[in-house]
Amino acid sequence: MDTKQIEYIIKISEENNITHAAEKLFITQSALNQQLLKLEKELGTPLFHRSRTNWRLTEAGEVYVQNAREILNIKKNTYDRIHDIAEHKKGVLKIGITPGRGIDMFSAVYPAFHKDYPDILVEPVEKGVRELQNMISDGQIDISFLTLSPQDRTNDEYIPLLEEEILLVIPKGHPLGAEAAPPGQPFAIMDLSRLIYEPFVLMNKGSTMRSLSDKIFEEAGFKPNILFETRNNVTVLTMIRTNLCCGLIPHYYVRRDFSDMACFSLPDHPHWEVAASYKKGGYLSRPAREFIELAKNYWS
Repeated sequence: MDTKQIEYIIKISEENNITHAAEKLFITQSALNQQLLKLEKELGTPLFHRSRTNWRLTEAGEVYVQNAREILNIKKNTYDRIHDIAEHKKGVLKIGITPGRGIDMFSAVYPAFHKDYPDILVEPVEKGVRELQNMISDGQIDISFLTLSPQDRTNDEYIPLLEEEILLVIPKGHPLGAEAAPPGQPFAIMDLSRLIYEPFVLMNKGSTMRSLSDKIFEEAGFKPNILFETRNNVTVLTMIRTNLCCGLIPHYYVRRDFSDMACFSLPDHPHWEVAASYKKGGYLSRPAREFIELAKNYWS
């Protein structure tokens, strides 16, 4: 099934620029433009509003790209099913991972996966959770590993892998730090409202961690004094360790060593889940199922 022309048009829409699209496709701009003009002549209408720096889809282009993605998804599902039936361990598996824990997981899991599926080309895509959710919905990646609360789920499919507690972490030298439990003991519980006047470092607005943090502060009855916002949980830890502020951190980031910080559970033990996601109505190939199982074992 030759779908190259479809892939060409989708790539132009993703890059918003025919020159960049041609570079990504490893063809000349002239050849790509000829394919586009040929299709537009066939359809009788332009697919893009053209400018020197920004190509935007027309209304017809939006319709074309939306349905073109579905065609590619049908092709992908068809080939995956046939490969599973024929027990062909080959193909491409595009996996979405988040910065930090996603990279750690991929690095640990990939060697075992590659041993069983040496002819599967794995393409990791590192993005934030919201971007990965959009890519799943558009069929740009096959599976994605995400950290999110139930309210952050889209209409796609989710496979829960792990429930993880969100902890309150403060500098060890803070006056309340002495109330932390000794190493090896369950975390002591602290009411967040006791830190109402303290500065906090939080994840950026729009992130799944920020939406959960905002909910936690709302339930505690106050708005935090935000000193800094970041895209990285490691940055949150760095600022806490240097005695600049307090923060809310997933347990994953303090599980190995928190000797230079004071960690507490919150009274209602808020948590989120680590989950694998794939497109609603999509087909999970055998290699995809195997990678998910390896990831589940890694996090458990």
